[in-house]
Amino acid sequence: METPLLQPSRHNIVGPVRGSASWFVVNPLSGCADVLTADEAAEIQAGRPDPGGSFAARGYLVDPAEEEGRYRRAYLDFVDRRDRDEVQIFFAPWYACNLGCSYCYQGAYPSSGGLPGPQVLDAFFEYVDREMAGRRTYLTLFGGEPLLPGASAMGVIEGLVDRAAARRMPIAVVTNGHELARYLPLLQRADVREIQVTLDGPREVHDRRRPLKGGGSTFDAIVAGVDATLGAGIPVNLRAVVDRDNLEDLPALATFAIQRGWTRNPNFKTQLGRNYELHECHAGSQVLYSRLEMYEALFDLARRHPEVLEFHRPAYSISKFLFDNGRMPLPLFDSCSGCKTEWAFDHTGRIYSCTATVGKVGEEVGTFWPTVTRKDDEIAQWQDRDVLAIEACRTCSSRLACGGGCASVARNRTGSLLAPDCRPIRELLELGTAAYLPVEGP
Repeated sequence: METPLLQPSRHNIVGPVRGSASWFVVNPLSGCADVLTADEAAEIQAGRPDPGGSFAARGYLVDPAEEEGRYRRAYLDFVDRRDRDEVQIFFAPWYACNLGCSYCYQGAYPSSGGLPGPQVLDAFFEYVDREMAGRRTYLTLFGGEPLLPGASAMGVIEGLVDRAAARRMPIAVVTNGHELARYLPLLQRADVREIQVTLDGPREVHDRRRPLKGGGSTFDAIVAGVDATLGAGIPVNLRAVVDRDNLEDLPALATFAIQRGWTRNPNFKTQLGRNYELHECHAGSQVLYSRLEMYEALFDLARRHPEVLEFHRPAYSISKFLFDNGRMPLPLFDSCSGCKTEWAFDHTGRIYSCTATVGKVGEEVGTFWPTVTRKDDEIAQWQDRDVLAIEACRTCSSRLACGGGCASVARNRTGSLLAPDCRPIRELLELGTAAYLPVEGP
């Protein structure tokens, strides 16, 4: 029987380590990653077999027919895991907010009169009980700002928390943090999985970007909320929204968090949100980074200010996962969780695919109150979207690290859910391998 001719895998991602003579190769399908010489990288790309056969053993050189079979099996495994995965349920009790952030994308969202009454909350939980039966779920309070001041707002949150606790449904909160310390005893009636809070820099920078409506500092109240939450043993996910106006202030925020003891707390983690034009952005497009521009700026910043990496270690696509875990992540056939493992609901009774669409007029996919309706054709489009369905992804070597990107962003840009929201995977890996791998320079 004739031995099949080996060819470079369609899933090889090969590139130079930034600032080094070394190269890298990663293959999300085979689950292998290696640091190479420039000559070895050229051999893989040209399809020349190495004498020891290690390129074939690690899936960089393949029989295309055999690889296609592995690809299909990996896809079925992915779908099976996703179908058994936990579902995150977002609920926006209102779109009102007590802050006047300079870059708020929800500023133009319509607000309905009044707060949701018990009948709306009951209808919401009854819908989730019925439609998500047999699935693990957790509730995330969203907005607007879910933790508004005042007894009336607190009464609504109490209704949500108590109904979740009665079902043993864990909760999370996405909050600006200004009223967090006041709400903490109420939230603790349920199993609190995580509270996400935003700080955009040290006091002066943060207060300029995220003041109270009508003016006024928010920094100190948010810091007190973070301290109280960590003190209660509840995980905090501290988020900084960055653009060209505040990225250089990240070292000062890092120093503040380090000195506060936050970074030594096992319940503390961070994320960086890229300020970008999802629907509407008031910060001005001239200050916005592209995804790659932000990561390049972070790479340079961390080289000049190593304390930044003590505060936040950027993902650089799959780089951080690879070096933290010593292995590759599983192949990512779909990076959009909308209508699959994520749903969003609001106080008006509308259902949305995800947090990127919640509250946006015309993007609802159904209602749970006062009547139950579903746009099944549209829901099916969300559920069918993955790298097999997106034509542009089918021949992309990075598709199993990218997953097709955000469906909402893709539709905003092109009008189609089946368009890709491409991530600069190879370029991010060039930065990430340089950031996390101790390699020699040129």
